[in-house]
Amino acid sequence: QVQLEESGGGLVQAGGSLRLSCAASGRTISNYAMGWFRQAPGTEREFVAAISWYGSTYYADSVKGRFTISRDNAKNTVYLQTNRLKPEDTAVYFCAARKSWGVETTTSGYDDWGQGTQVTVSS
Repeated sequence: QVQLEESGGGLVQAGGSLRLSCAASGRTISNYAMGWFRQAPGTEREFVAAISWYGSTYYADSVKGRFTISRDNAKNTVYLQTNRLKPEDTAVYFCAARKSWGVETTTSGYDDWGQGTQVTVSS
């Protein structure tokens, strides 16, 4: 099992940027696909971005061109760079690990989850 801890969330004005980090412990994530999801109040958790263990990336249409997922296996950390933030990006952002090589866009495809970090975008 991988323990995941997100950080980097906060309050930002529309158009601003945040860099979210997901630090893993317990196991190396080099053999894991990693994903970011988000959940706004009263909504289901939704897919944001994912990266395979060899670096292939995939994004939700709503964030494509604005968000970038990356990984540093040496630091056992995954990042989500969020740019040109919009009020509708406001949510708790979760990091997830999947013990498989390929990306997955559904929550059921992931094995381990972090506690989340709050991102609030003001208009």
